[in-house]
Amino acid sequence: MSTEESAARSPARRRASRAPAATIYDIAKLAGVNPSTVSRALNQPGRINIKTEQRIREAADELNYRVNPFARALPTGRTMTLGFIVADITNPVLFGIIRGAEKAAAQLGYTLIIAESQESGEREAAAAERVLPSVDGLVLATTRLGDPQIQDLAAQKPLVLINRFVEGVDCIVPDISIGIGQAVEHLARAGHRRIAYLAGPETSWIGQRRAEAIGAAADREGIEVVQLGPASPTLAGGPASLPEVLASKATAVIAYNDLMAIGLLREAQKRGMSIPGDLSIIGFDDIFGSDFTTPPLTTIRMPLADAGHRAVHAVLTVLGEDVADLDETPLTTELVVRDSVATLAAQN
Repeated sequence: MSTEESAARSPARRRASRAPAATIYDIAKLAGVNPSTVSRALNQPGRINIKTEQRIREAADELNYRVNPFARALPTGRTMTLGFIVADITNPVLFGIIRGAEKAAAQLGYTLIIAESQESGEREAAAAERVLPSVDGLVLATTRLGDPQIQDLAAQKPLVLINRFVEGVDCIVPDISIGIGQAVEHLARAGHRRIAYLAGPETSWIGQRRAEAIGAAADREGIEVVQLGPASPTLAGGPASLPEVLASKATAVIAYNDLMAIGLLREAQKRGMSIPGDLSIIGFDDIFGSDFTTPPLTTIRMPLADAGHRAVHAVLTVLGEDVADLDETPLTTELVVRDSVATLAAQN
């Protein structure tokens, strides 16, 4: 290849040959309107004549116009982005939450910036500090931060928590008592008199609430409950907990989440145990794939997509956006009965 050919194909030469990005002034000229009309059509749909708006959008498409959120932020102070920090991006429980959040954000022209803490409060604090200057608001899902850290972030930007309560901070916390009550009752009716709760991370606020709700439900049913763990809220956390589960003499386990429950189920079967014959298992969340196990996992369903949707709506409401379909009905949980719980009386 000659020097001339190499230069012609170099990234610098290709960048230099690209046409400049279209502006609202280019769109205004093509559509035959004022630039201010273009701005209203693109940023506040429905505020101008529908035919004019359609003509402007067709001109924008023809020119391949793309909104630059950081350029928009200069006069408005808004970037039209929201930070969304999660503990573990590989956890399927977050798929539904993120999808619900993304749908709500997109409806009003916002983009999510997702960051992961890898179950570390220190990493989560660092991630929040990185994204905070460039976003309009923040959602913390499965946060591992302490209350003072969360309150400090909330003092800087609109912030909403999912599955966590902190005084003075907006939060989305589904009612777990209903689903847990159904799960414990299901076990009691199946003849289980000693059950275990396999706890997740020590720093999990919602994990502590689940333990309390299981204890209260067990008291109502007149059965014994023992808490095990803490354990990693992952597939690996379940297998590592099996010796402790067996030592507890519990006939049934409610796990902190479905991943732990699935890991426990697989490890028990690997060691020659029958599930649910030798051990009944209930998960939490009803993640995608929780019914792919053999047997399919009985679990407590969380309204994951709704929680993400409402969290973003709560942030946008604080930002002054018109969230027309704001739903304030309580979010609840429910037991999904599959095949991982045995009826002890039937085995005698």
